[in-house]
Amino acid sequence: MTFGRGGAASVVLNVGGARYSLSRELLKDFPLRRVSRLHGCRSERDVLEVCDDYDRERNEYFFDRHSEAFGFILLYVRGHGKLRFAPRMCELSFYNEMIYWGLEGAHLEYCCQRRLDDRMSDTHTFHAADEPGREQARPAGSEAAPSRRWLERMRRTFEEPTSSLAAQILASVSVVFVIVSMVVLCASTLPDWRAAAAENRSLDDRSRYSAGPGREPSGIIEAICIGWFTAECIVRFIVSKNKCEFVKRPLNIIDLLAITPYYISVLMTVFTGENSQLQRAGVTLRVLRMMRIFWVIKLARHFIGLQTLGLTLKRCYREMVMLLVFICVAMAIFSALSQLLEHGLDLETSNKDFASIPAACWWVIISMTTVGYGDMYPITVPGRILGGVCVVSGIVLLALPITFIYHSFVQCYHELKFRSARYSRSLSAEFLN
Repeated sequence: MTFGRGGAASVVLNVGGARYSLSRELLKDFPLRRVSRLHGCRSERDVLEVCDDYDRERNEYFFDRHSEAFGFILLYVRGHGKLRFAPRMCELSFYNEMIYWGLEGAHLEYCCQRRLDDRMSDTHTFHAADEPGREQARPAGSEAAPSRRWLERMRRTFEEPTSSLAAQILASVSVVFVIVSMVVLCASTLPDWRAAAAENRSLDDRSRYSAGPGREPSGIIEAICIGWFTAECIVRFIVSKNKCEFVKRPLNIIDLLAITPYYISVLMTVFTGENSQLQRAGVTLRVLRMMRIFWVIKLARHFIGLQTLGLTLKRCYREMVMLLVFICVAMAIFSALSQLLEHGLDLETSNKDFASIPAACWWVIISMTTVGYGDMYPITVPGRILGGVCVVSGIVLLALPITFIYHSFVQCYHELKFRSARYSRSLSAEFLN
């Protein structure tokens, strides 16, 4: 190192007000890349590329960084323990300090690596919410800026129910249509409702399309709801930034699955009419119309509870898979043992309900989940002992991953509440203005 006072045997690192003295020989092979780069600096310009300031008289290098985080990192590189997050410090902030000094995420302990991965995935969720504010802060230097702002305003109105007063009104109307459509769907399965509908169709046999969903009162209501959902979906597609990304979103796919069956059923009714082909297509029509139940999932756009559930399932898919593996392994073991104890040992007094392992799997799953319908149960003493073990094992196995899922659910709920509160503040400012 040729820059600095030649007679100085040591250098001083001032990190956020905390001073550390290092010898020149130690500085050459120091584990932190940024610190070791000081040894090769030839000029003041080279030094200022590494640190924020330099005092030539005291041979002191200043770094405007977090002092506590550097203390943890320094203890780690000196071999005094394992690298963990500093208390009362954001995981991402500590990770930025690590990157600055030349460390990577792999240097962290496994538990801290898991926390960092979770925090980074959570932050990625908020990038999409922060983009509208960033775009609004950009200067409108082109002629197309007013149209872009109008499209952005329309997009937020349809995508973010709490972004403005108009968005809240639109969301309320959409919720009303969803509730009305669900009430009509449930009422149409009542026997009295079906009898009244059949009587109305018999009085209007002159119409070829009387079997369609548009002639009856319920069909008219259904057509109005479908018209609203279709118009909403088309407008949201037009004002979306990325059309391909819009099509790939789960909620938009659900919207498509909820709307498409109506038009398919109308076309099938038009082309088949009242002939025998309609009888063969009747099952298909009932299946397609029952797919309207997907409209309930549209409420996830307007309620934080459903959004929290979806985000939790997305982040906890590993835990969910682990839970399914636990259940499948236990079901295979207990079903084989119960079939052997109840049916395989004594064929004369065997339990016919446990005649096969697949039949015993049903008993195992309802026992592990502590449902116990009572439609089948063991009658031998060994079988009943196995049933008790099966119930206790099911409680333990189901409880193991639930803790992780619960904590993730609470975290997702607070994040979505924070996001909703931010839009509520912007809504209040818009109302006051």
